[in-house]
Amino acid sequence: MARQYSVPEQIPFVEVLPIATDAAGRTGSYISLKNALKAWLVCEVNQGNAAQVTFTPLQAQDVAGTGSKAIAATRIHVNQDRAASDIGAWQAAAAALQLSATLKSKIAIFEIVPEQVLDVTNGFRTLTVQTSASNAANITKAMLVYLPAYMQAAPPSTLIN
Repeated sequence: MARQYSVPEQIPFVEVLPIATDAAGRTGSYISLKNALKAWLVCEVNQGNAAQVTFTPLQAQDVAGTGSKAIAATRIHVNQDRAASDIGAWQAAAAALQLSATLKSKIAIFEIVPEQVLDVTNGFRTLTVQTSASNAANITKAMLVYLPAYMQAAPPSTLIN
């Protein structure tokens, strides 16, 4: 019997921050979580220079970034040396994460439960990530993986309010 599970249909991926060098720091696209039960903000860096990179998730009231501010502390799963192991570890809950200065390929996954991490009472239902200034040899990217509130053949776009 075939397995009736499809990641692209049931747990969509959305680009937040396209892959690029990151000398000056960047802010990604704001993604609407109004139809999400849970999301994971997946942040990656291929560190070619020892300048540390900090990932800071930000929440806003709409996809234009209105009222942007930090999120509440949340669980973060981190692997600071992906070549040595495919297993990461949970860090203490935080609203941002500064990775080590070692020259490694790294991943940090922020676990987002909207009603716990975002100020939904005041209309904050969108999310992005901001990187700190580091060095042009550091390559960063981020995507959002989310569990929709309702399974649909064509889920609503996360790029519009």
